[in-house]
Amino acid sequence: MISESEFIAVTDRVLEAIAAALDAVDEDLDWQINDGVLTIDFAPRGKLIVNRHLPSRELWVAAKSGGFHFRGEGGVWRDTKDGVELGATLTRLLQSQAGVSIALPALAAP
Repeated sequence: MISESEFIAVTDRVLEAIAAALDAVDEDLDWQINDGVLTIDFAPRGKLIVNRHLPSRELWVAAKSGGFHFRGEGGVWRDTKDGVELGATLTRLLQSQAGVSIALPALAAP
């Protein structure tokens, strides 16, 4: 298992990459990153939250459709239930919940 400081550095890069992709979209999206939590607000349709979970070394996503946990496997973040990659899941959630089409870069995992 990677150290806490390494995990924080990796997840900070992932959250920043997602935020940069959001900035590139010409949509009315408000987002903020605060201490390892990325909150994407597309009022009135709700929010999408991506946060790191230190004890499990996972990234967690909260959406209207439910919660998702992603673990770094083979250099990518994979859903612990169905193995779908984080970027694909976020793309689907942003489209279904906010009607936003976005192309996310590869989100590297340890």
